[in-house]
Amino acid sequence: MSKVWFITGCSTGFGRNLAKEVLLKGYKAVVTSRKREDVLDITAKYPETALAIKLDVTNPEEIAAAVSEAVAHFGTIDVLVNNAGIGYFGAIEESEEAEVRQMFEINVFGLAHVTMAVLPTMRKQRSGHILNVASIGGLISFPGIGFYNATKYAVDGLSESLSKEVAHLGIKVTIICPSGFRTDWAGRSAKNSSKVIEDYAPSAHQNKDTIRGYSGNQPGDPERAAKAIIKAVESKTPPLRLLLGAAALKNARLKLEQLKTDFDAWADTTVGADFPPNKREW
Repeated sequence: MSKVWFITGCSTGFGRNLAKEVLLKGYKAVVTSRKREDVLDITAKYPETALAIKLDVTNPEEIAAAVSEAVAHFGTIDVLVNNAGIGYFGAIEESEEAEVRQMFEINVFGLAHVTMAVLPTMRKQRSGHILNVASIGGLISFPGIGFYNATKYAVDGLSESLSKEVAHLGIKVTIICPSGFRTDWAGRSAKNSSKVIEDYAPSAHQNKDTIRGYSGNQPGDPERAAKAIIKAVESKTPPLRLLLGAAALKNARLKLEQLKTDFDAWADTTVGADFPPNKREW
C-alpha cells in the first residue's frame, strides 16, 4: 500500500469517492481541487498519508506546482487519475463556442497537461498507471451532448495512443468509461446552452430532459465505482477500457454491433477504394 495516487477533481463525484476509498485502503493520496478547502475534510483524517493541494487543471502554473509539491512530499507519483471534467447540454447548432472551448480546456487540454507534467516522474521510475476518466459517451454519442461527446472521444483517442507510447516504459493506461452515476455531472456541474431551437425538441432537448430528470437517481453507485477503479489498478492485467455501469456495457455492445453492421455491409466498397491488388487478403 505504498503507492502514491494523484487525483484531480476531488471536491465532488468520482474524485471525492475515489480519494476516500484510496485512503481508506491505506494508500497515499494527493487530493486536489480548485478550492483546497473543499477537500480538507477528506485529508484531515489521514495526516500521514494524504495531501490536499489546490489545482485548477486549466492553469499551467498550478499544474507544475501541484506535481512538484506532490513529488517533494511523497517522493513519487505512482497512479494518476485525471478525473476533473464538466458537461454541457445543447444541440450542436445551439451550442455556444465560449462554453464549448472552456469544456475542451478542462476535459481535454487540462487532462493532457496534467498527464505531461506527471510523465517525467513515471518515466524515470519506469512504472506508473494513468487513469483517464472519459465516459461511455466517448464510445457512443447521444443527442444534446455532442460537444461533450467530442471531448470524451478526444480523451479516449489520446489515451489509447498514450498507452502504446508508454507500455515499454512500464507505464499502464486505463480509460474509465462510466454511464449514469449519482454524481453532480447532470446537476449543477453541466450548463445548458442559452440558445434554444425548437426543431431539436424531439432529439437533443428530449435527451437533455431525460438526463436532467434522473440526476441523483442514476443506477451507478460512485462508491462501487471507486472500488472498481482500485481493483483495476491492483490488477496485474488492467484493461485499456474499464466500463462502469450496466448501461455502459449495453451501449458499448450496441456500438460494436452498429460498427460491424456498417463495416460488413460496405466491405466491398471499402476495399475497392484501394488500387487493385493482385490478391485481396481482407
